[in-house]
Amino acid sequence: MEVIYGILAALLNNFTFVAVFISWFLAQSIKVVIYWIVDKKFSLWHFFEAGGMPSAHSASVTALTLGIALTQGWGSPLFTVSLVFALIVMYDATGVRRAAGKQAEILNKIVDDIYANGKVRIEKLKEILGHDPIEVFAGATLAAIITLITYYAYFLR
Repeated sequence: MEVIYGILAALLNNFTFVAVFISWFLAQSIKVVIYWIVDKKFSLWHFFEAGGMPSAHSASVTALTLGIALTQGWGSPLFTVSLVFALIVMYDATGVRRAAGKQAEILNKIVDDIYANGKVRIEKLKEILGHDPIEVFAGATLAAIITLITYYAYFLR
């Protein structure tokens, strides 16, 4: 048990981890609120879904990259690795994953046609896989703000 407390204490004293966790948690929580407002019904399951506004993936990698920049320096190799990783994740969210979501939407329409004709039952695909560029931008902006607030709160205590 002492080992677990030691790990938790180390994580809570790690500014970058705290910034990433808060950014991810807020992005996922905001999704729940947005879906609640739009759908007029509350569902905590949206907290665990990928896709939607804002992008929690973008928030996480932005907080990670900015956290590394603030603690290790803008010229550090670790910052460079994190920046490249963040750009790949955000590109993938708006490119490959979004395209897969659009394909799922089309396939689900085909499935609906099959159901309408009373034929074979096929499980529908998840359509919200990727993000619009604005969702990625919102996640990155949220994380930048949260990381800076966390950084100044972390070092001013």
